[in-house]
Amino acid sequence: MTPPEIVDSHCHLDFPQLAEDLDAVIARAKGAGVTRMVTICTKLRELPNVKAIAEAHDGLFFAAGTHPMSVATEPMVRVEELIALAAHPKMVGIGESGLDYHYTADSKDMQQESLRLHIEAARQTGLPLIIHARDADDDMARILTEEYLVGSYSCVMHCFSSGAELARAALELGFYLSMSGIAAFPKSEALRDIFRAAPPERILLETDAPYLAPPPYRGKRNEPAYTVHTAEVGATLFGMELAEFAALTSANFDRLFWKAA
Repeated sequence: MTPPEIVDSHCHLDFPQLAEDLDAVIARAKGAGVTRMVTICTKLRELPNVKAIAEAHDGLFFAAGTHPMSVATEPMVRVEELIALAAHPKMVGIGESGLDYHYTADSKDMQQESLRLHIEAARQTGLPLIIHARDADDDMARILTEEYLVGSYSCVMHCFSSGAELARAALELGFYLSMSGIAAFPKSEALRDIFRAAPPERILLETDAPYLAPPPYRGKRNEPAYTVHTAEVGATLFGMELAEFAALTSANFDRLFWKAA
């Protein structure tokens, strides 16, 4: 039986864990029905490699930005630079950007500055902002809302694993929540409740590969082929068949990541 078509909206195919056998990783993904993937650049100096991966494969796209955990050690991003990069036909998103106070709270002021610059680039290009949020729910909700009042933009809360209040704030702004393998972990019932309460037309799927592999691969290297295991959990949450949920999340992806549609 042919598997349903699924999109992995966030992975890191340039990371060494995947790059060593990338052709096989992509082949396994396509065999599992994952026909499209967005590989994310987290440091702009690494963009040439990320871009080359997307250019070399059908169904692969890329996004570019500076990860919040790298803000203190990388040059501050410039809005004009991101706008120029967005002219590439396969660049479909801005980021990932955001706030991470778990390990890097000492750079919180720089992270907030970087986040606002990424938001401005998303606003000007019309490309969706890709947000990483960890242990920073209050500041994240405040900045996203403040900036939306300045001018609208589209956004996905990547690998969403924050609290219900941040989910509510993001959804009220018209943003999307992305479901990763964390949602399939046995102890993630509170997170599943947050997804269950969200509008299904605002849900995306992702792996964040090579990290956060869902069961039955938890603790091993994650790869885009495993998106289907998270999709199965999502389908159960929303009372859908797998094919229906795969089609819904693919349509959601097309609406948000319009350049990849």
